Amino acid sequence: MPTAHLYTDAEAAAHPRVAAVFADIRATRNSDFINNFWRALANQPALLERTWASLKEVMVAPGTLDPLTKELIYIAVSTINACTYCIHSHTAAARAKGMSDDQHAELLAVIGMASETNAIANALQIPVDPEFQVT
Repeated sequence: MPTAHLYTDAEAAAHPRVAAVFADIRATRNSDFINNFWRALANQPALLERTWASLKEVMVAPGTLDPLTKELIYIAVSTINACTYCIHSHTAAARAKGMSDDQHAELLAVIGMASETNAIANALQIPVDPEFQVT
């Protein structure tokens, strides 16, 4: 059960700021689908606008990382943060951008390995080698 109201398309249409963001999401993604994340954020139009603008800048705008790599990173961070919603939505996005089942399995192995070795290094409080220090 959500803790925030999920805006319907009719409700969004009645609020110009929300309607504008929903229209931009549809145009940017070339899809009529507005997911529940954006529908929940519609309760706070300023947060909706700010979050969509930031997400577009980081995830949609061309950069040095390709779109699939960005989605894989998003899955990894969402896994570490235990965000079930983001794990599901960005796994779907990664699949749409070409992620194979083998790539997904390998990604999960890397996430698991990093989690394990991070926990060991933190527990042992291993000092960082001088060679790894950024100068």
